[in-house]
Amino acid sequence: MATLVLDNGAYWAKIGYSQDKVSVIPNCQFRSKTSRLKTFTANQLDEIKDPSGLFYILPFQKGYLVNWDVQRKVWDHLFGKEMFKQVEFPDTSIIITEPYFNFSSIQESMNEILFEEYQFQSALRINAGSLGAHHYFTSKPSELCCLVVDSGFSFTHIVPYCRSKKLKEGIRRINVGGKLLTNHLKEIISYRYGDVMYWLQKFVKKRKLLKMKGEENTVMRDYVLPDFSAIKKGFCKPREEMVFSGKYKTGEQTLRLANERFAVPEMLFHPSDIGIQEMGIPEAIADSVQSLPEEMHPHFYQNIVLTGGNLLFPGFRERLEAELRSLVPAHLPVNVFLPENPVCYSWEGGKLLAHSPDYDEMVVMREDYEENGHIVCEEKFDI
Repeated sequence: MATLVLDNGAYWAKIGYSQDKVSVIPNCQFRSKTSRLKTFTANQLDEIKDPSGLFYILPFQKGYLVNWDVQRKVWDHLFGKEMFKQVEFPDTSIIITEPYFNFSSIQESMNEILFEEYQFQSALRINAGSLGAHHYFTSKPSELCCLVVDSGFSFTHIVPYCRSKKLKEGIRRINVGGKLLTNHLKEIISYRYGDVMYWLQKFVKKRKLLKMKGEENTVMRDYVLPDFSAIKKGFCKPREEMVFSGKYKTGEQTLRLANERFAVPEMLFHPSDIGIQEMGIPEAIADSVQSLPEEMHPHFYQNIVLTGGNLLFPGFRERLEAELRSLVPAHLPVNVFLPENPVCYSWEGGKLLAHSPDYDEMVVMREDYEENGHIVCEEKFDI
């Protein structure tokens, strides 16, 4: 029986069979602003010549799956002929992710769609962080504990695991994710001239660099905006190609980024900078570990695992490790592990789990669901 692994993120869906490679696809639909009847789903965006005339429709809002019509259409596309030459549902098991502490109504809707509409042979609903922890424990079998930092589109979660079981009393959520970072970038660029002095005062270490002009300012970068004819996707100009005085001869539209390059990711460490009265990631990690038995503290601080696209910022791991070092007792070691691909790390954990000898005990079979209903899923899945 084939096993399909779907890390169903709020923006990116990571999907693939357990014996194949992963595909990373937008988990959304696109509609034309001029002709609303025309819709594009997931990776069909690549076929569109001018995506500037589209708007996005996401199935997730504030981290939870609420638009089932859009999600069904995305799944129909993912499970269809274009992606996998049509999934054979009666002979396929699926591993699918969902948020921590998901609402019971959403869990029941997902059960109905997986078993009654698609009719999968069996299903395992699990948190993405749990797959990430399984991946880590598989690669380091001698370790008993780890602390997963999962920073995605909507939230950042800090979740401790011991012997592959999550310790719910230690879970912390920060309401900062990729969507908020993007929106904040848009805002500070729009009001750049009013905000720049605030950020100069806030970030003392970068102040001297930002005051420098021309080539002396090593923070500054030029972002080339897409025109959807010659340039399909925006990109950062290499430092050696930047023009520090005058305009580019090529006629490219550029956006000069300076303080925004560190002011935006700084929100992950200090959400209070924009009025969100919550802990940053280092404080949330320390608070999570402090809520657990003292004898477990060294194991968690020594095995911090980073997953999610927000953690791809250059220098993030080193910054987090340095800030944790100042919060953690001197006699306890601190080690932060950043996978080569933190976006797909959880999916790869699902791939490993599908080949685990315990997998058959973890899933719910369609026959069991038809006989017992949602209660069998509630008993088996630890969401």
